[in-house]
Amino acid sequence: MPHTGDILPGGRYAVVSCHVERPLDDEVWARFAALQDRRPGGFRIAALMRPPDEGEDEVAWLGRARAAAGRGPLGLHTHWTAPDHARPTAGDPAARVREQTDWLRSRGLDVRLFCGGGWYTDENVASTLADLGYADCTATAFRPRYLEDDAPRLGARDPCYVELANGRRLLELPTTHSIGMLARGVLLPYPGPLVHAYFHDTDLRDPMRRSALGAALVFLGAKRWQTDLAELQRGLRPVKTMSFPNSRG
Repeated sequence: MPHTGDILPGGRYAVVSCHVERPLDDEVWARFAALQDRRPGGFRIAALMRPPDEGEDEVAWLGRARAAAGRGPLGLHTHWTAPDHARPTAGDPAARVREQTDWLRSRGLDVRLFCGGGWYTDENVASTLADLGYADCTATAFRPRYLEDDAPRLGARDPCYVELANGRRLLELPTTHSIGMLARGVLLPYPGPLVHAYFHDTDLRDPMRRSALGAALVFLGAKRWQTDLAELQRGLRPVKTMSFPNSRG
């Protein structure tokens, strides 16, 4: 696995992340923890975790988050409305990101990776992420089919800096491949300098999806240099820059 000093602009790398949305579901968590331990394809899988909502067990959540951080990078996956409703329906999305970050860091979890639930972002959220020192993974190289045409999102195929109206810039490490897209890559070449494959922890309940993911990661690890999101954040300096409005759509 390349380390910080070995991340080169011309390299062809791959990383893997999981959107951990059911961290207190014992069956789902056990399957995810086992997968992190196994490291299929040689990948240290990043756990982008939804923090505990009102009424959920904070002590159990923190124990599992610390365990995940010992096996791979740890990040924040914000659901703005409810555990089962990712995109915001009211309130201040940027304030929720700051509130959850403060909660995590005050408990010793220095998270620096982020992905918005439901692929949601806006410029205030992006500015808050830049202020807090995050690398963002919310941009996608594909358009999620369930989103309305005018739904706020970021589109990017390759790592880049997103320039914001306030003069700040945000490191974007876009998500490029779902489980199905990874599987199709067995027959087709993976384009671009970075493959960032993602899955949901609940995918691991399904035996077919679980098997497909494991096999696809082994194949991906044979085709690309394996690294992880934390190493990319520390060592990658993209040559591309785009303004926030131009990355919408």
